[in-house]
This record gives sequence, structure tokens and C-alpha cells, in this order.
Amino acid sequence: MENTDILIIGAGAAGLMAARTLAKAGKKVAVLEARDRIGGRIHTIGYGMPQQPLELGAEFIHGDLPLTKSLLDEAGIAYHHAGASMWRYEDGVFKENETFVEHWDYFLQKLDELEQDMSINSFLLKEFKGEKYLRLRDFVRKYVAGYDNADPKKASAFSLRREWQPENEGAQYRIEGGYIGLVKFLADELVAAGCKICLNAVAKQILWQQNQVKIITNAGCTYTGKQLVVALPLGVLKVNAGDSGAINFQPPIAEHANAINISGFGAVIKILLQFTEAFWEDEQMQKLAGKAICNMGYLFSDEEIPTWWTQAPQHTHLLTGWIGGPEAAEKAATSDTEILRESLQSLANIFNRDVQELKQKLVSWHVINWTADEFTRGSYAYDTIDANEARLVLCKPIQDAIFFAGEYLYSGTAMGTVEAALTSGFKVAEQMIRDKTL
Repeated sequence: MENTDILIIGAGAAGLMAARTLAKAGKKVAVLEARDRIGGRIHTIGYGMPQQPLELGAEFIHGDLPLTKSLLDEAGIAYHHAGASMWRYEDGVFKENETFVEHWDYFLQKLDELEQDMSINSFLLKEFKGEKYLRLRDFVRKYVAGYDNADPKKASAFSLRREWQPENEGAQYRIEGGYIGLVKFLADELVAAGCKICLNAVAKQILWQQNQVKIITNAGCTYTGKQLVVALPLGVLKVNAGDSGAINFQPPIAEHANAINISGFGAVIKILLQFTEAFWEDEQMQKLAGKAICNMGYLFSDEEIPTWWTQAPQHTHLLTGWIGGPEAAEKAATSDTEILRESLQSLANIFNRDVQELKQKLVSWHVINWTADEFTRGSYAYDTIDANEARLVLCKPIQDAIFFAGEYLYSGTAMGTVEAALTSGFKVAEQMIRDKTL
């Protein structure tokens, strides 16, 4: 392949955003992607009508996020409000939009008073001891594992405090046609600018020095450029040298490798079940809940698969299951069919249905074990108590030759989102242009 200005590894949101920004600045860019598709942790497939996408990866816009929404507006892609009621099933009872645990306000007060950062688990053990706070401790740990995909023993209390501030609560949206529309918009723009996207290009070795980078793939192909942007998921970068899937940097990048290892990266399994009908809205369900739940958006429980959501306010026959954090990591090697079995059993327990009845109503299913995926190896980043230190290192280029981009480098309240990835990709490209390193 002919020499190029910048090589980018990873055609997810961060890599494509960096490539688009650099291409608009007139730079010659080649994007290498290990998969046979673009998008990374964005993976939309369609079913039925085009406006009914299945999101195997990223699904929501979590709030009024400026970069994501401005790109969608620029591309002419519509998005709609995805707000709906929250329910919890516990001890045979359905509860709607209530505080799910006692002492929550007091917990937030004590968290706000915390002066020295520590893991959220250490904070709970220090400030909320004893039987009185047992349910609170259990709730917080499950919330951190489920929503943030984080290990409570590693997740920063300070970071979670920022996330849980009331002013950070915003509306949620879904994109018409799915996130893939945004991905294609970015890819089409950089290709139109003369840049290349090379699929099935699995980077194995990176040989670098100032003003020269050479990438060798598993197929023995060589790509050369003046600079490199590494836009891979943190889970892939965490693979130990010598293990399957590891990328070998020569010479080694010890300081950056250490920063990668102390950064937090979560685990998740997502389950999509399409049924013949929305049985969770029928008369039997109304009797169980004591009222109609046709606008149920999210349902939490203590079942094996603890979190479920619908497509509300749209009424479809799709249920999405979610298990995150250490419990998902423990299931990394579990087969898809076993995850399906656990999912149906969880729903049967919650909705008081026979498992065989649910099987008969099941039209299609998808289990997406992102933790077991060799090109992802997890879900998204979370802050450990060392995260700020790690980001300072990883945001520094290595001899103006190697740059890093990804959602794990974002430090705002939208951590772990597509917005975080887009922001990082944009910032690293702007840094390269501004510093005139090209």
C-alpha cells in the first residue's frame, strides 16, 4: 500500500471521527479495521420496517449530548425521545417510579461529603456498615455493575458522584434507523475526501519511530504512514503481550501500557428477544402489577438476568436484557444458548409465565457477549481511582508518532457513551492539526 499521512486502527466512533476531522483538514488517512464491518461497538441490524432497528451495541443517546446531536442534525438523521417509566420487581411485587432502596438520599449526602477518593465498595464498607444498610449496599453495587458495567471494588467514588449529580440527568433518545446511520455518515464523508477504510485488517505488530509507523497485520500485509492513531477498545489494548489478540509495539510503550492496565473497562452481555406479542402488556400482567404497564421502559429485578427494557414509548414485541460488571465477566465463557435459557427463565419468574409458553412466543433472539468478542473484550470504560493519572499519560502522544483515541479518554459525565468516543476522536485530530505535527 502506498504511504499515507496518518494510519488509524479501529473504525468505531472514535476512529471514524478522527479520520473525518483529519480528512477535512486535507490529510491523507487510512483506517484499518479488524472486523468485516465498520462501527465497532455500534452494530445495528434491521428487522421488519427500516425504522425498527436492532441495536446489538450502543442504543441510546444519554442526554442532550452536543457532538452526537450536532452530527445527527448535520447528517439529517432524526432521533426521538426514549423516556418511559421505570419498574422494579421484588418479592412478587411490581413497583413503579419509586425510590427502590431506603437511605438513598443519605447515601448521596455522605458521598458528597467524601474528601479522599476511594473505591465505591470501600466507601460503602466504611460509611454504611451493618444489617441496617445491607439492602443499600447491595443496591449500589448492582447499580454500579449494571449501569456502569464497573467492578465496585475498583470504581472511583468521586467519578460516580459526578455521574449521579441531579443536573446530569437528562432525556434519552433513540436514533431513527439506529446508530449505524451516524457511522455511515462519518465513513461516507472520509471516503469522499479520498481516504481509505481497510476491513479485515487485524493489526498484530506496530513498528514505529518518529515520522514513521509501520503496521503488520495477521495476514502479513504492511501499512505505512507518518503517524498513527490507536482507536481500539481498551479491552483489546489490555491483552497481555504474548497472549492471543495482543498487539506488539516495537519499541515497547511501557508508560502508556501501564496507564492502560490501571484504567477500568467493564463487561456486558446484551440479549435481544423478539416475541409474537408484547405479553408484558396483556391483561395477565395488569393483574400482577395492579395496573396497566403499557409504558414500561425499564424493569429491574434480582433475577439471573436482572435488567430488561422495552422500546417504549414505541410499542413493539422486543425485550432487551442486560447483565453487566463482574457478573457478566463471570459469564464470558458461557454459551449463547445457556444465556438464552437463563433469560427466558428470568422472564418466566418475573412475569409468572411458563418457560415453554415463552419459548413458543419467541420469534428470534440474539445474545451479544461483548466481553467474549475478540475485537472488543468488554463493554466501555469506567473510572478507577487512578483514571485521571492514566488519562494524562494516554492523552500525550508518543514522540509525535503514536496517538490514542477512545471513549476511555473522556473525563466528563457522559463516560462510556458514543459521545465520549466521538469527542475523543475529534480532540485528538484537532490536537494533531493544531500542533502542526503533520
